[in-house]
Amino acid sequence: MSRTNPAASKAKMHSGQLVKPLRVMLLGATGTAGQAALAALLRRGHDITCIVRARPDGEQTQSECFKADTFAKAEFRFAHVTRLESLRESGFRNEPFDAVVSCLASRTGASGDAWAIDYQANANALQLARDLGIKHMVLLSAICVQKPKLAFQYAKLAFEKELIESGLIYSIVRPTALFKSLSGQIKRLQKGKSFLLFGDGTLTACKPISDHDLGDYLTRCLEDNNLQNRILPIGGPGPAITPKQQGEELFALLGRKPRYTQVPVAFLDLIIHGLSVLGKVSPALASKSEFARIGRYYATESMLHFDPVSQKYDEAATPSTGSETLFEFYAKLIGSNGEVDLGKHTVF
Repeated sequence: MSRTNPAASKAKMHSGQLVKPLRVMLLGATGTAGQAALAALLRRGHDITCIVRARPDGEQTQSECFKADTFAKAEFRFAHVTRLESLRESGFRNEPFDAVVSCLASRTGASGDAWAIDYQANANALQLARDLGIKHMVLLSAICVQKPKLAFQYAKLAFEKELIESGLIYSIVRPTALFKSLSGQIKRLQKGKSFLLFGDGTLTACKPISDHDLGDYLTRCLEDNNLQNRILPIGGPGPAITPKQQGEELFALLGRKPRYTQVPVAFLDLIIHGLSVLGKVSPALASKSEFARIGRYYATESMLHFDPVSQKYDEAATPSTGSETLFEFYAKLIGSNGEVDLGKHTVF
Protein backbone atom coordinates (compact mmCIF):
# COMPACT_ATOMS: atom_id res chain seq x y z
CA MET A 1 0.00 0.00 0.00
CA SER A 2 1.46 3.37 -0.97
CA ARG A 3 1.25 6.49 1.14
CA THR A 4 0.71 9.85 -0.48
CA ASN A 5 3.01 12.72 0.36
CA PRO A 6 0.93 15.62 1.74
CA ALA A 7 3.79 18.02 1.13
CA ALA A 8 4.44 17.01 -2.47
CA SER A 9 1.62 19.05 -3.97
CA LYS A 10 3.42 22.36 -3.60
CA ALA A 11 6.93 23.73 -3.41
CA LYS A 12 8.06 26.07 -0.66
CA MET A 13 10.35 29.08 -0.66
CA HIS A 14 13.32 28.88 1.74
CA SER A 15 15.95 31.63 1.83
CA GLY A 16 15.03 32.73 -1.68
CA GLN A 17 15.31 29.22 -3.11
CA LEU A 18 12.36 27.25 -4.38
CA VAL A 19 12.44 23.79 -2.84
CA LYS A 20 10.18 20.94 -3.90
CA PRO A 21 9.24 18.89 -0.84
CA LEU A 22 10.56 15.35 -0.99
CA ARG A 23 9.51 12.19 0.77
CA VAL A 24 12.63 11.06 2.62
CA MET A 25 13.48 7.92 4.58
CA LEU A 26 15.87 8.81 7.41
CA LEU A 27 18.01 6.16 9.11
CA GLY A 28 19.88 6.82 12.35
CA ALA A 29 17.55 9.58 13.49
CA THR A 30 18.17 9.01 17.20
CA GLY A 31 21.88 9.86 17.01
CA THR A 32 23.30 13.34 17.42
CA ALA A 33 23.83 13.92 13.70
CA GLY A 34 20.58 12.13 12.87
CA GLN A 35 18.53 14.44 15.07
CA ALA A 36 20.21 17.44 13.48
CA ALA A 37 19.45 16.08 10.02
CA LEU A 38 15.83 15.44 10.96
CA ALA A 39 15.40 18.98 12.27
CA ALA A 40 16.97 20.43 9.11
CA LEU A 41 14.85 18.28 6.78
CA LEU A 42 11.69 19.35 8.57
CA ARG A 43 12.74 23.01 8.45
CA ARG A 44 13.03 22.67 4.68
CA GLY A 45 9.50 21.30 4.45
CA HIS A 46 10.31 17.71 3.51
CA ASP A 47 8.09 14.76 4.46
CA ILE A 48 10.17 12.53 6.74
CA THR A 49 9.81 8.93 7.83
CA CYS A 50 12.34 7.73 10.42
CA ILE A 51 13.33 4.15 11.08
CA VAL A 52 14.52 3.68 14.65
CA ARG A 53 15.76 0.71 16.62
CA ALA A 54 13.07 -1.78 17.62
CA ARG A 55 12.89 -2.64 21.32
CA PRO A 56 13.11 -6.34 22.23
CA ASP A 57 9.63 -6.34 23.77
CA GLY A 58 8.17 -4.79 20.66
CA GLU A 59 6.40 -2.03 22.59
CA GLN A 60 7.50 1.31 21.22
CA THR A 61 5.85 4.66 20.89
CA GLN A 62 6.88 7.69 18.93
CA SER A 63 7.11 9.71 22.15
CA GLU A 64 9.90 7.41 23.35
CA CYS A 65 12.06 8.68 20.51
CA PHE A 66 11.34 12.38 20.26
CA LYS A 67 9.10 14.31 22.60
CA ALA A 68 10.01 17.75 21.24
CA ASP A 69 7.43 19.55 19.15
CA THR A 70 10.19 20.09 16.57
CA PHE A 71 9.85 16.49 15.45
CA ALA A 72 6.06 16.16 15.69
CA LYS A 73 5.61 16.19 11.91
CA ALA A 74 7.90 13.21 11.33
CA GLU A 75 6.66 9.63 11.20
CA PHE A 76 8.53 7.01 13.22
CA ARG A 77 8.70 3.32 12.39
CA PHE A 78 10.46 0.59 14.36
CA ALA A 79 12.64 -2.00 12.66
CA HIS A 80 15.92 -3.90 12.93
CA VAL A 81 18.16 -2.24 10.36
CA THR A 82 20.55 -5.20 10.29
CA ARG A 83 17.73 -7.53 9.20
CA LEU A 84 16.70 -7.03 5.60
CA GLU A 85 13.16 -8.38 5.98
CA SER A 86 12.49 -6.33 9.10
CA LEU A 87 13.67 -3.23 7.29
CA ARG A 88 11.54 -4.11 4.28
CA GLU A 89 8.32 -5.00 6.12
CA SER A 90 8.38 -2.64 9.13
CA GLY A 91 10.47 0.16 7.70
CA PHE A 92 10.08 0.85 3.99
CA ARG A 93 6.82 -1.16 3.67
CA ASN A 94 7.23 -1.17 -0.14
CA GLU A 95 6.22 2.49 -0.24
CA PRO A 96 7.62 5.16 -2.59
CA PHE A 97 10.30 7.54 -1.36
CA ASP A 98 12.34 10.14 -3.21
CA ALA A 99 15.53 9.64 -1.20
CA VAL A 100 17.21 7.86 1.67
CA VAL A 101 19.37 9.76 4.15
CA SER A 102 21.52 7.52 6.35
CA CYS A 103 23.12 8.80 9.55
CA LEU A 104 23.74 5.27 10.80
CA ALA A 105 26.99 4.72 12.70
CA SER A 106 28.21 1.95 14.96
CA ARG A 107 28.06 2.86 18.62
CA THR A 108 31.44 1.47 19.61
CA GLY A 109 33.50 1.24 16.44
CA ALA A 110 34.41 -2.36 17.32
CA SER A 111 34.72 -4.71 14.36
CA GLY A 112 31.49 -6.68 14.79
CA ASP A 113 29.42 -3.58 15.48
CA ALA A 114 31.02 -1.69 12.60
CA TRP A 115 30.39 -4.34 9.96
CA ALA A 116 26.83 -4.86 11.21
CA ILE A 117 25.89 -1.15 11.15
CA ASP A 118 28.34 0.91 9.08
CA TYR A 119 28.27 -1.69 6.33
CA GLN A 120 25.43 -4.22 6.51
CA ALA A 121 22.59 -1.98 7.74
CA ASN A 122 23.43 0.56 5.05
CA ALA A 123 23.73 -2.20 2.46
CA ASN A 124 20.25 -3.40 3.41
CA ALA A 125 18.85 0.10 2.96
CA LEU A 126 20.61 0.42 -0.39
CA GLN A 127 19.17 -2.87 -1.62
CA LEU A 128 15.64 -1.77 -0.71
CA ALA A 129 16.23 1.62 -2.30
CA ARG A 130 17.17 -0.09 -5.57
CA ASP A 131 14.21 -2.48 -5.32
CA LEU A 132 11.79 0.39 -4.78
CA GLY A 133 13.24 2.70 -7.42
CA ILE A 134 14.48 5.31 -4.94
CA LYS A 135 16.82 7.57 -6.87
CA HIS A 136 19.10 9.25 -4.31
CA MET A 137 20.97 8.23 -1.15
CA VAL A 138 22.79 10.65 1.14
CA LEU A 139 25.32 8.93 3.37
CA LEU A 140 26.90 10.37 6.50
CA SER A 141 30.40 8.92 6.59
CA ALA A 142 33.52 10.33 8.30
CA ILE A 143 36.64 12.16 7.13
CA CYS A 144 38.89 9.66 8.88
CA VAL A 145 38.16 6.99 6.25
CA GLN A 146 40.58 8.72 3.89
CA LYS A 147 43.44 7.19 5.91
CA PRO A 148 41.96 3.90 7.15
CA LYS A 149 43.54 1.84 9.93
CA LEU A 150 40.51 0.73 11.95
CA ALA A 151 37.67 -1.75 11.45
CA PHE A 152 34.89 0.83 11.33
CA GLN A 153 36.78 2.83 8.69
CA TYR A 154 37.10 -0.20 6.42
CA ALA A 155 33.41 -0.99 6.96
CA LYS A 156 32.43 2.55 5.97
CA LEU A 157 34.66 2.45 2.91
CA ALA A 158 33.22 -0.89 1.82
CA PHE A 159 29.74 0.59 1.81
CA GLU A 160 30.85 3.84 0.17
CA LYS A 161 32.19 1.76 -2.74
CA GLU A 162 28.95 -0.20 -2.96
CA LEU A 163 26.89 2.99 -3.00
CA ILE A 164 29.04 4.62 -5.69
CA GLU A 165 28.67 1.54 -7.91
CA SER A 166 24.92 1.15 -7.25
CA GLY A 167 23.64 3.42 -10.00
CA LEU A 168 21.81 5.66 -7.51
CA ILE A 169 22.56 9.33 -7.24
CA TYR A 170 24.79 9.53 -4.19
CA SER A 171 26.14 12.16 -1.80
CA ILE A 172 28.81 10.88 0.59
CA VAL A 173 29.40 13.41 3.34
CA ARG A 174 32.62 13.06 5.35
CA PRO A 175 32.53 15.58 8.22
CA THR A 176 35.44 16.47 10.46
CA ALA A 177 35.09 16.34 14.25
CA LEU A 178 31.72 17.24 15.78
CA PHE A 179 31.48 19.64 18.73
CA LYS A 180 30.27 16.87 21.01
CA SER A 181 33.34 14.75 20.41
CA LEU A 182 35.59 17.65 21.43
CA SER A 183 33.83 18.38 24.71
CA GLY A 184 34.91 15.38 26.75
CA GLN A 185 37.20 17.31 29.08
CA ILE A 186 34.90 20.15 30.11
CA LYS A 187 33.58 18.36 33.17
CA ARG A 188 37.14 17.41 34.10
CA LEU A 189 38.29 21.03 33.99
CA GLN A 190 35.25 22.20 35.95
CA LYS A 191 36.44 19.92 38.76
CA GLY A 192 39.77 21.73 38.84
CA LYS A 193 41.76 19.09 36.99
CA SER A 194 44.30 19.54 34.22
CA PHE A 195 43.66 19.28 30.48
CA LEU A 196 45.01 16.05 28.99
CA LEU A 197 47.21 16.38 25.91
CA PHE A 198 48.70 13.67 23.76
CA GLY A 199 52.24 14.72 22.98
CA ASP A 200 52.54 18.51 23.12
CA GLY A 201 48.94 19.10 22.05
CA THR A 202 49.81 20.15 18.51
CA LEU A 203 50.07 16.72 16.88
CA THR A 204 46.60 17.06 15.36
CA ALA A 205 44.12 19.69 14.26
CA CYS A 206 40.55 19.78 13.00
CA LYS A 207 37.92 22.16 11.67
CA PRO A 208 34.97 21.23 13.91
CA ILE A 209 31.44 21.39 12.57
CA SER A 210 28.26 21.86 14.60
CA ASP A 211 25.29 19.52 14.53
CA HIS A 212 23.10 22.30 13.12
CA ASP A 213 25.49 23.13 10.27
CA LEU A 214 26.02 19.45 9.44
CA GLY A 215 22.26 18.84 9.39
CA ASP A 216 21.78 21.72 6.98
CA TYR A 217 24.56 20.43 4.73
CA LEU A 218 23.08 16.93 4.59
CA THR A 219 19.75 18.43 3.60
CA ARG A 220 21.33 20.56 0.89
CA CYS A 221 22.64 17.38 -0.70
CA LEU A 222 19.05 16.55 -1.66
CA GLU A 223 18.54 19.92 -3.29
CA ASP A 224 21.87 20.98 -4.84
CA ASN A 225 23.07 19.13 -7.95
CA ASN A 226 26.61 20.26 -7.20
CA LEU A 227 26.58 18.11 -4.06
CA GLN A 228 25.50 14.93 -5.85
CA ASN A 229 27.55 12.03 -7.17
CA ARG A 230 30.43 13.29 -5.08
CA ILE A 231 32.44 12.47 -1.97
CA LEU A 232 32.18 15.56 0.21
CA PRO A 233 34.72 16.21 2.99
CA ILE A 234 33.42 19.07 5.10
CA GLY A 235 34.40 21.08 8.16
CA GLY A 236 33.06 24.05 10.04
CA PRO A 237 34.05 27.72 9.69
CA GLY A 238 37.34 29.25 10.75
CA PRO A 239 40.89 27.95 10.99
CA ALA A 240 41.88 24.48 12.16
CA ILE A 241 42.14 24.09 15.94
CA THR A 242 44.66 21.99 17.87
CA PRO A 243 43.88 20.24 21.19
CA LYS A 244 46.13 22.72 22.99
CA GLN A 245 44.12 25.62 21.59
CA GLN A 246 40.94 23.90 22.78
CA GLY A 247 42.40 23.71 26.27
CA GLU A 248 43.49 27.34 26.22
CA GLU A 249 40.00 28.48 25.30
CA LEU A 250 38.33 26.34 27.95
CA PHE A 251 40.64 27.61 30.70
CA ALA A 252 39.98 31.19 29.58
CA LEU A 253 36.23 30.64 29.73
CA LEU A 254 36.59 29.13 33.21
CA GLY A 255 38.80 32.00 34.37
CA ARG A 256 41.67 29.68 35.23
CA LYS A 257 45.36 29.52 34.38
CA PRO A 258 46.03 26.72 31.87
CA ARG A 259 47.38 23.49 33.33
CA TYR A 260 48.15 20.49 31.17
CA THR A 261 49.09 16.86 31.63
CA GLN A 262 51.00 15.46 28.66
CA VAL A 263 50.50 11.81 27.75
CA PRO A 264 53.23 10.33 25.51
CA VAL A 265 51.93 8.51 22.45
CA ALA A 266 54.35 5.70 23.35
CA PHE A 267 52.27 5.14 26.49
CA LEU A 268 49.22 4.48 24.32
CA ASP A 269 51.26 2.05 22.23
CA LEU A 270 52.26 0.18 25.38
CA ILE A 271 48.62 -0.12 26.47
CA ILE A 272 47.54 -1.33 23.03
CA HIS A 273 50.30 -3.94 22.93
CA GLY A 274 49.40 -5.26 26.38
CA LEU A 275 45.69 -5.45 25.60
CA SER A 276 46.37 -7.12 22.26
CA VAL A 277 48.38 -9.87 23.93
CA LEU A 278 45.81 -10.40 26.67
CA GLY A 279 43.00 -10.17 24.12
CA LYS A 280 44.08 -13.49 22.63
CA VAL A 281 42.61 -15.20 25.68
CA SER A 282 39.94 -12.65 26.66
CA PRO A 283 37.31 -11.30 24.22
CA ALA A 284 36.59 -8.41 26.60
CA LEU A 285 40.22 -7.30 26.55
CA ALA A 286 40.33 -7.76 22.77
CA SER A 287 37.48 -5.23 22.51
CA LYS A 288 39.34 -2.83 24.80
CA SER A 289 42.37 -3.19 22.58
CA GLU A 290 40.30 -2.04 19.60
CA PHE A 291 38.96 0.93 21.58
CA ALA A 292 42.54 1.84 22.54
CA ARG A 293 43.54 1.78 18.86
CA ILE A 294 40.62 4.07 18.08
CA GLY A 295 41.78 6.45 20.80
CA ARG A 296 45.34 6.42 19.47
CA TYR A 297 44.11 7.15 15.97
CA TYR A 298 42.26 10.28 17.06
CA ALA A 299 45.18 11.31 19.25
CA THR A 300 47.62 11.23 16.35
CA GLU A 301 45.65 11.88 13.14
CA SER A 302 44.15 15.21 12.14
CA MET A 303 40.53 15.47 11.03
CA LEU A 304 41.39 17.41 7.88
CA HIS A 305 41.73 16.66 4.17
CA PHE A 306 44.58 14.20 3.63
CA ASP A 307 46.69 14.75 0.52
CA PRO A 308 47.62 11.29 -0.81
CA VAL A 309 50.52 12.75 -2.82
CA SER A 310 52.26 14.71 -0.06
CA GLN A 311 50.98 12.31 2.63
CA LYS A 312 50.11 15.35 4.75
CA TYR A 313 46.93 16.87 6.15
CA ASP A 314 45.90 20.08 4.42
CA GLU A 315 43.84 22.66 6.30
CA ALA A 316 43.42 24.88 3.26
CA ALA A 317 42.02 22.00 1.20
CA THR A 318 39.43 21.14 3.86
CA PRO A 319 36.13 22.77 2.79
CA SER A 320 34.18 24.79 5.35
CA THR A 321 30.47 25.31 5.80
CA GLY A 322 28.10 26.93 8.28
CA SER A 323 28.56 29.68 10.83
CA GLU A 324 28.74 28.08 14.27
CA THR A 325 32.18 27.74 15.89
CA LEU A 326 33.47 25.36 18.54
CA PHE A 327 34.53 28.16 20.87
CA GLU A 328 31.05 29.73 20.72
CA PHE A 329 29.68 26.31 21.64
CA TYR A 330 32.11 26.07 24.57
CA ALA A 331 31.09 29.51 25.82
CA LYS A 332 27.39 28.71 25.64
CA LEU A 333 27.84 25.33 27.31
CA ILE A 334 29.93 26.65 30.19
CA GLY A 335 27.77 29.74 30.59
CA SER A 336 24.65 27.63 30.99
CA ASN A 337 26.42 24.99 33.09
CA GLY A 338 25.17 22.46 30.56
CA GLU A 339 26.39 18.95 29.83
CA VAL A 340 27.03 17.02 26.66
CA ASP A 341 25.98 13.41 26.19
CA LEU A 342 29.34 12.04 25.07
CA GLY A 343 28.18 8.57 24.07
CA LYS A 344 30.89 6.00 23.46
CA HIS A 345 33.67 8.19 22.11
CA THR A 346 35.36 11.50 22.77
CA VAL A 347 38.16 13.13 20.84
CA PHE A 348 40.65 15.25 22.73
